[in-house]
Amino acid sequence: MRKFWQNAFKYMDKNSLIGFGLIFMLLMAWSYFTSPTPEEVRQKAVRDSIQQVQDSLANEKLADPLPPETTEETETELTADPVANDSLRNLRLYAQFGAFSPSGAGEEQLDSLENDLMRVVFTSKGGRIKEVLLKNYFKSTFDKEHNETKIPLKLLEDEKNEFSYEIPLKEAAGGVVNTEDLYFTLSKDATANSIAFRAQAEGGAYFEQRYTLNPDNYELEYEVKLEGLDRSLREMDKGLRLKWVNFLDRIEFNTDYERNYSSVYYKVVDDDPDHCSCTGEDTENIDDEKVQWVANSNQFFNSTLIGNVPFNSAKLNIGLTDENSEDLKVIISELDLPIGRGQSSAGMKFYIGPNEFDRLAAYDASVQYIIPYGSSVFGTVNRWIIRPVFNVLSSFIGNMGIVILVLTFLVKLVLYPLTYRMLYSQSKMGAMKPRIAALKEKLGDDQQAVQMETMKLYREFGVNPLGGCLPIVLQMPIWFALYRFFPASIEFRQASFLWATDLSSFDVITYLPFNIPFYGEHVSLFTLLWAVTTVIYTYYNTRHMDMSVNPAMKYMQYFMPIMFLFFFNNFASGLSCYLFFSNMFNILQTVVTKNYIINQDKIKDELEAYRKKPKKKGGFGQRLEAAMREAQRQQEERNGKKKKK
Repeated sequence: MRKFWQNAFKYMDKNSLIGFGLIFMLLMAWSYFTSPTPEEVRQKAVRDSIQQVQDSLANEKLADPLPPETTEETETELTADPVANDSLRNLRLYAQFGAFSPSGAGEEQLDSLENDLMRVVFTSKGGRIKEVLLKNYFKSTFDKEHNETKIPLKLLEDEKNEFSYEIPLKEAAGGVVNTEDLYFTLSKDATANSIAFRAQAEGGAYFEQRYTLNPDNYELEYEVKLEGLDRSLREMDKGLRLKWVNFLDRIEFNTDYERNYSSVYYKVVDDDPDHCSCTGEDTENIDDEKVQWVANSNQFFNSTLIGNVPFNSAKLNIGLTDENSEDLKVIISELDLPIGRGQSSAGMKFYIGPNEFDRLAAYDASVQYIIPYGSSVFGTVNRWIIRPVFNVLSSFIGNMGIVILVLTFLVKLVLYPLTYRMLYSQSKMGAMKPRIAALKEKLGDDQQAVQMETMKLYREFGVNPLGGCLPIVLQMPIWFALYRFFPASIEFRQASFLWATDLSSFDVITYLPFNIPFYGEHVSLFTLLWAVTTVIYTYYNTRHMDMSVNPAMKYMQYFMPIMFLFFFNNFASGLSCYLFFSNMFNILQTVVTKNYIINQDKIKDELEAYRKKPKKKGGFGQRLEAAMREAQRQQEERNGKKKKK
């Protein structure tokens, strides 16, 4: 054999040796570059093992060849072979969770953080908040006999809630791992009042959520981190997707009212806060703008997630539940966190607590606008006028009902110049009543002539028939502002006054044995008192006014309070209490002003003096008089044509 190779090399020339050498090098290079990597070999081995398990299970005619979790029947069958049992379980976990298979099974553990205001309970299943107890607030429940029981108030406690991340993994079933299905290991730092949940992955990689509860606040510092998963992750186009499903609980006594004040609020960067519909189902897609925060808000409480770095996008949905459901509404928020493309962590703030204006305003991100004080001028009046005055009063007055009384007095005091002008104008109209009565006697049933001569008489004596309306119009912004203020201010929640147990809801003096449509099954005494005092005030204020031109107005003004009984019976008793106090002050101001401040004889002299003054031509009064004269002429022409026929 040795001689063979010596003879072979003897007859080979140099070029042949070089050729064979190059061919050998090419074969080695091809083998190196086409052979699978160790990771690919491992994955193939796993796939082959999974296929073998699937084939084995298929031969045993099992319905699900690869279920997510081992069933009780399978466990029973495999107990005879613990090694096979462990292998099967590991293969199942890897098929479902990929690199996160070490965290695919475990036992749920609960732990908590707390301060003087709240206790937050966490679960290791998903590493999320399980419930939040607010220590200074309670929820009222009523039995069939309307007996009240107060129970601890909890937020985010519904078992149907979800707060999970969709981690895009190459090896996982469906290409996605949901953290809601993972078991996290927890570590707690009592000194920092923080807790961390880590879902361990292969090779030392992990997904971590860390919560830190700040003292004397309803705020959690919240951080999410992905570490060592670069090779396993698929591309995240918009970032790490968070899915937050929150079933809002029925918290307040007046559920119908609470439903209209509950919604999902959000703020786009460099824009004003906005919200989805409060009364119906709604969806908001924000794909092309950054979102600073998202808030799930009840009437008086909210859960708000604020990004230290804005979220890349958001999809928000609010759905209504059945009237008999224990849930108020369901809110689904899908947020894309700025994780991916070199960014492995994201920090947030999680506020879970009451709608306290000052606490929310401290974030300097317009979060306080989730409190439904109203928009436009009404919201401005509430936030920057009514609310600060109320805060000053409540700082040294302990009872909220007394605060409403003092607030009513201050509002009436500020508006008194307008009220005086209205009453003064009414007194001038009252002084003209004998002259108008004489016109009616003279002109008889010709109502158009009476109207024209009446307007001429008003112009002659300088009386503006609309003078009493302008002050009322100018007061309307405050009235509408207060309409939103009382049911939106948490300070009135469960605050009692006289027979009212909750000034943020309707008061009940008695329950009816039946339900009246649009009215309810209860009687609100504050609403009744408001209606009665409204009728008294209307009668006293208009008894000197002439309504013969439009007699229907005489009865309509008394019908309105009766109609509004159906509306205010279910409204916040704080507002109906304010309206009752307002009527009492109106009656008092009217009686005192007309009888002791306004000089009726002086008004008559003023009217006579104005009548003698030379009148300027033109003006609204003269144009109105000319229009009425033209209308009278046209009416006379039509009447003349009818007579000829």
